[in-house]
Amino acid sequence: MLHLASRSPRRRELLAQLGITPVVLDVDVPEIRQAGEASVDYVTRVARDKARAGLALLSVAPDSLVLGADTEVVLGDRVYGKPADAADAAAMLRSLAGRTHEVITVVWLVGKDREAHATSRSSLRFGALDDAEIAAYVASGEWQGKAGGYAIQGRAAAFVAALAGSHSGVMGLPLHETHQLLKAFGFATPAAAESSSPQASPMRTHSTGAAA
Repeated sequence: MLHLASRSPRRRELLAQLGITPVVLDVDVPEIRQAGEASVDYVTRVARDKARAGLALLSVAPDSLVLGADTEVVLGDRVYGKPADAADAAAMLRSLAGRTHEVITVVWLVGKDREAHATSRSSLRFGALDDAEIAAYVASGEWQGKAGGYAIQGRAAAFVAALAGSHSGVMGLPLHETHQLLKAFGFATPAAAESSSPQASPMRTHSTGAAA
């Protein structure tokens, strides 16, 4: 049985594309970037903390597996979290308009005696956005709960002038990397995953007691 340490409906939908219906675990993990912490290290740590928090909720059986993930929008050294309100969402979109940014998603799979993770890094370029476009998008409410203030699977797809990487990774769960993690743990997925992102980092595997 696969457990998902996330309340994200998008991640559930993406797992459904692999033919998987996970048991959802409600975890609450602080998402605070530490001083001097590299953006990819921050995303990796939060995703790992989610997965481990999910595993801690279970009476650990030998076959218990928990998937945790985190996705962040990064421009330069700035990590864009979820907007606090509509004004914050509009400000994020104005800063991303006409520029290329990165979306980092890290996936951790943890079990009783083993854990591993994979990283997907995608590059997106937004076209120019005028104030009316931004206002209309913010009014739609689609920005709520979305890193960077937008959802590529929704209306914001029209903003994306170029994408290099994993579309599903930008949504919140890179299917190729997730599929490979599950295969490595002997968890068979009945559906084929999408092609690999050329920018995806190789999978890294650890024993539970090893430094991550």
